Amino acid sequence: MKKIPVGISSCLIGQNVRFDGGHKRDAYITGSLAEFFEFHPFCPEVEIGLGTPRPTIHLIKAGMTVRCVGVKDPEFDVTDRLRNHAEKQKHLHANLCGYILKKGSPSCGMERVKVYEQHQSHKDGVGIYAQEMMRLNPLLPTEEEGRMGDAGLRENFIQRVYVYYRWKEMLETGLTPSALTQFHARHKLIIMSHNDYRDMGQLLAGVTKTNIEQIAEQYISQLMITLKKVASRKNHVNVLQHIQGYLKKDLTADDKAELCEIIERYRNGYIPLIVPITLLKHHFRKSPDPYIEDSYYMSPYPQELRLINQL
Repeated sequence: MKKIPVGISSCLIGQNVRFDGGHKRDAYITGSLAEFFEFHPFCPEVEIGLGTPRPTIHLIKAGMTVRCVGVKDPEFDVTDRLRNHAEKQKHLHANLCGYILKKGSPSCGMERVKVYEQHQSHKDGVGIYAQEMMRLNPLLPTEEEGRMGDAGLRENFIQRVYVYYRWKEMLETGLTPSALTQFHARHKLIIMSHNDYRDMGQLLAGVTKTNIEQIAEQYISQLMITLKKVASRKNHVNVLQHIQGYLKKDLTADDKAELCEIIERYRNGYIPLIVPITLLKHHFRKSPDPYIEDSYYMSPYPQELRLINQL
């Protein structure tokens, strides 16, 4: 598979674009993820002409609005320039399948950015550029590097990137009712691990050649919202037991007992998700099933990423 295009704050891949002339290179991003993602760096502060190094900026609340201004010179206001820059880059962002933002940045922070009001601060802001970029690209999987230290959030983001990448691939080959239905079937178990998939299935039940674009737009919007919720251990157990049902005629009593025990141990948090999935893969190699073989649930992304080893 070719590398997936993902936007990223330039400082995270080692570019010296920080206000102090430095960077915030992230070893996981430039190491493990760089093997599979083609990073497209963006630094809105430099790109709107602030230079490096530069005076620091921060978010302030003025009445009902939040502005991005200079720390030493509050009259230096770059709010509109940052928003307009996100608008100008919309055509570049449209080619991406994900975006990794810089934590805490007044321009690029995804959430919990410091906002100052009357000499006090509270962490409930969003970087000006990031906010506009996400508004203009509501389907784009977005995360910030600070949150990716959490195994569940990291896996969730990367899974969404791969789902969105496959969606774009499907659109390139041609959107048809059968292609859309097949896409849903291959992702149904992944959806099940996040939420109930039946509403999305009912949406597709009425798809025709005449309404397919409208249905597809509703479907992908609902799908990406659903996948934002980190899959719970309880939901994974439900999926694992559902998959086990496809083996009921093929397992010996001992095999079934072993698989049930492994799933139960996962439910109780004693082993990671990779263990029951590996055992299920073993049984399906001996007793293949077309539906399970086509499903992305047990292989949602390259196994070298080792994401489910920590879930």
